[in-house]
Amino acid sequence: MSEPIAEPSGVLLVDKPQGITSHDVVDSVRRLYRTRRVGHAGTLDPMATGLLILLVGKATKASDQLMAQDKEYLGEATLGVVTDTQDAEGETLETNPVPEITEAQVRAALATMLGDQFQIPPMHSAKKIGGQKLYDLARKGIEVVREPRAISLSEFELLSWQSPKINFRVRCTKGTYVRTLALDLGRKLGPGAHLSMLRRTRSGQLDLSRGHTLPQLGAMNDDQLLAALVPTQEAIGAAQG
Repeated sequence: MSEPIAEPSGVLLVDKPQGITSHDVVDSVRRLYRTRRVGHAGTLDPMATGLLILLVGKATKASDQLMAQDKEYLGEATLGVVTDTQDAEGETLETNPVPEITEAQVRAALATMLGDQFQIPPMHSAKKIGGQKLYDLARKGIEVVREPRAISLSEFELLSWQSPKINFRVRCTKGTYVRTLALDLGRKLGPGAHLSMLRRTRSGQLDLSRGHTLPQLGAMNDDQLLAALVPTQEAIGAAQG
């Protein structure tokens, strides 16, 4: 790795593409800024797109503050198919017929899921139990008991309903598994479901309007890369709203 850009420090908002890991994005940004000091404030699964908050240089110290904010997502739940990962990347466990469901029934089901609640983390997740990541255990066919975690949904809005697909917007506390919300929504409506699309649009008051794609960042010179960084205190203030 060549000499770093003169002490880069700040928060970089990246619009993550589908099909790569959050760590892949971190690696790309490390190469662009020519520094190892790049972290994140919350990952996205490979199938997910949207807002990935990266921390460059001294901004890595602000990880906890930026991770603590409420998140907003656009998602799609596909009824009738349940997978082992609760999303489109998993193996099919169930295929069930989708009954006649009205838009009013979908809205009513969404409304029942608002507010404070407990959620059991899925086995296919990066959460650690006993020092091991759950998805590593899941790949070995091992299922362990997971403690429910407290979450809260402040908004769960129907954007469109065309059977078997429900498009929605959700605003939730940190640590919420949206794919588990999709499964639970499908169970409430009868045939089960999996998360077939996910896009993070906001964390606190930081949103994609200030985000950059990897091709955009790759086309920038050093001065433009530095200008793309949001000052850490500004990002913390925006995240806290």
